[in-house]
Amino acid sequence: MLHTKRVTCLLASLFLVLVTLPVWGASKADDEETLRNAASVLQAMLSTDSVPRSVLQKADCIIILPSVKKFAVGIGGTGGRGPISCREGNGYTGRWSPPAMYQIGGASAGFQVGGKASDIVIAVIATSAVDKVLNSKVKVGTDVSAAAGPGASAGTIGNSADMLTYSRSSGVFAGASIDGASLEPDSSANQRLYGKEVSAKEIVSGSVKPTPAGSALASLLDSKAGSHIE
Repeated sequence: MLHTKRVTCLLASLFLVLVTLPVWGASKADDEETLRNAASVLQAMLSTDSVPRSVLQKADCIIILPSVKKFAVGIGGTGGRGPISCREGNGYTGRWSPPAMYQIGGASAGFQVGGKASDIVIAVIATSAVDKVLNSKVKVGTDVSAAAGPGASAGTIGNSADMLTYSRSSGVFAGASIDGASLEPDSSANQRLYGKEVSAKEIVSGSVKPTPAGSALASLLDSKAGSHIE
């Protein structure tokens, strides 16, 4: 039993190293590419009828995580990064903000051998959850609640969860559970993008000038989900 636990811990550590290695060597150009990839994911989501447009209109913030890696050899895990953009102004009802970079991580028990990547989109629909997400690391399912997002056939969007979550791994967006995953600001990427130490909350408040890719992402959100609904 002790040997099994040691192997499991070793595999978990190895997974975290493999996931974070690309981030350690990232550059501002890599961060801009991540923002462009996120815009492509969002555009693909908007071009389908599998997700109601009202999901984006209701959201206070949107987190887009392109190509989140999943891997399992005795223990499963997830790892990836991407931007969050929030509506500016009191009550989060204004224009979409410059993006701040975020990381997703988490481990889950499993006995599969293999790996895949998925695009994940998270709509933060509860204003009470926004400060939690922006100010610190949060664990989904513990610090904030999340529910698999409704499909296009859903007549209404429920308010029982702080977030609605979607993933795409085979060309189709569908509601997905990310309970157990953690979300936190990627401080290193934010410093690279904006040339100074700046918090995620400061970024989405509009206190920085967006980069070209960040400006394009915010413009896409403004054009497709500019109006806010309760």
